[in-house]
Amino acid sequence: MFIKSNAGTKGFLPFSSKTAVFIFLILIALASILFSLVQGAVKISVPEIISVFRGTVTGGAHDIIWNVRFPRTLVAAIVGIHLSLAGALLQGVMRNPMADPHIIGVSSGAGLFGIGMIILFPAYSYLMTPAAFLGALGAAMLVYALAWQNGVKPVRLILAGIAVSSFFGSGISAMLVFYSDRVDGALLFMVGGLSAKTWPHFMQLLPYTIIGGLCALMVAGRMNILTLDEQNAKGLGLRVEATRLFVIAIAALLSASAVSVVGLLGFLGMIVPHVTRLLFGHDYRLQLPASALIGISVIVVFDTISRIIFAPIELPVGIMMGAVGAPFFVYLLRKKGSHII
Repeated sequence: MFIKSNAGTKGFLPFSSKTAVFIFLILIALASILFSLVQGAVKISVPEIISVFRGTVTGGAHDIIWNVRFPRTLVAAIVGIHLSLAGALLQGVMRNPMADPHIIGVSSGAGLFGIGMIILFPAYSYLMTPAAFLGALGAAMLVYALAWQNGVKPVRLILAGIAVSSFFGSGISAMLVFYSDRVDGALLFMVGGLSAKTWPHFMQLLPYTIIGGLCALMVAGRMNILTLDEQNAKGLGLRVEATRLFVIAIAALLSASAVSVVGLLGFLGMIVPHVTRLLFGHDYRLQLPASALIGISVIVVFDTISRIIFAPIELPVGIMMGAVGAPFFVYLLRKKGSHII
């Protein structure tokens, strides 16, 4: 198994350094948000941005910041929180560093149900998030059930995830073929993007951020116990299976709500928890908030780059994430192959 109890809470950094790193991560997240507000087809200076928030500037700069860049940046930040937390939770409960929502089929399950709502029931788009949640939860439970055989073995988990992801991916492809006249929104959904995300999208995500984030922090202590072997965890009074199911449900809710708004974004949930483990070890009381902060910075910066790299053409952020995530996936296979397989 990848996650070991004897390495659980020590981490790479001493306590005082961890505090300093947390402060640094907060500053980096704020700097990434500022970077997103400044950069674009029209550059806006920091003093102008401050004036916009103070309400002393109207007109073009105000409209660009308040109606376009700021809500989009907040949506990106929330999506980063969702996918990073979901990845950390899934990697902990499945004891595998590759248990990213995208790789093991959770995002594909949410995507199938989400695209189904776009194509088959466009009048009920307000039900996309609950539908995506059902798809994500079903996919996660199916992967877990297929991988279970006297415990969850890493290689079975990956194979089950690939199978489930392929199954749901086939369903998505079938809908795109049979309903080719309705695929415009679905195609953008598949590559994942933050284009035209405004305040309603932020408000749509915010309740799930609060619920999912609080639930994740509530189970952090129990996630630490889950890093022990099952007998020791049960000996400490933990209801192991109930805890696993609850954690999977939280991860599914976070993944599905993000997917329902921005589409399929891969690899963020794998990369970010891996970085936080290197810094903070396997103490989920530290790893979860650190994952949220790093997730904010990563996706906000990537989205900003995707907006400006080929301006005025905008590259979907999902393509950028895939370009970085795929090599990282190969790196994990090569460096930790013996632990994973």
